[in-house]
Amino acid sequence: MKFKAFLTDNGINLLEKRILPALDKTGKICHLYLTPDHAFFLHNLLNSDGPQSIAQFQVPSLFHDYRISSQNDDVIAFSIDLSLLHRALRSILTVNSHSNPIQIKLVKKLPPQSTQPTPFLTFEAKGHKSAVVHDVPVSKPLSRADVRELQLALDSAQQMPETLVKAPELNLLQNFVDRMKHVGDVIRVSISKYGDLHLQISTTLITLGAEFRKLVVLGERADGADGGDQGLSAQSRTERAVQRGDAMSVQVSVKHFFKCLQSSLAKPDCAFYGIAPQGACLIVIFQFFVPGTRQTDKSISLHCRLPVLDSGSS
Repeated sequence: MKFKAFLTDNGINLLEKRILPALDKTGKICHLYLTPDHAFFLHNLLNSDGPQSIAQFQVPSLFHDYRISSQNDDVIAFSIDLSLLHRALRSILTVNSHSNPIQIKLVKKLPPQSTQPTPFLTFEAKGHKSAVVHDVPVSKPLSRADVRELQLALDSAQQMPETLVKAPELNLLQNFVDRMKHVGDVIRVSISKYGDLHLQISTTLITLGAEFRKLVVLGERADGADGGDQGLSAQSRTERAVQRGDAMSVQVSVKHFFKCLQSSLAKPDCAFYGIAPQGACLIVIFQFFVPGTRQTDKSISLHCRLPVLDSGSS
């Protein structure tokens, strides 16, 4: 089982300044899943406890001279502590003042006071007279059966909602949810085919909500509410749209929702919200543009899936 590659300048910037800070907010431990064509950072795919996040990269967006081999169809997966990974990358960038190429590889080493070699993800920058090395401990690589389970979970997580609405500015949502999270633990999210996104937190004493209307819609859409909806409250309009089959509504944890919004640290260009069929989960897709254009950068993708607290209405 072998993996080694050199980080590209774009890969270093992407990981150190954007992706790792964002992913670390979702959870400390994730799976790093490497295939001949892609690298994935996967949170919670093998359990349903908490939000899932899936970050996917085409190999050239992170690495050059990429080499991987294993007896499991040349794929490798293991668990890694993101904070340790981020710290090692920052550290080697600080020490590597001559900007020598940074190699990353999977190795086995004998830790101090141990008789058993253990796996590490190692960063190495070789200078003219010395080398700088940082080791990040990782789990034992997953077995063939566990990798297959991870791949099946990944395939399932790639299924997209029939309707997606483009979110307003992420900082608007963050500010709103930051205020709301002190009110209650559960937030109801409703999404309509008209392009409406409705957020609401209710307790026995207070109801707070926010509505964003006529957003950009991808996928299945409807022309809009009929005239009888004019003058109705946002909650009433949403309930009518759900009854007509033009909207879906689910409840999720405020804490999970806020964690998902932390993905803005990855500096996406926009985000889309949708609800999976049968109200299975709330999905947030972050979109990145090719620098200097409005074209989607297909070499990188990031999305979150938030478990629902009840089946909602669909």
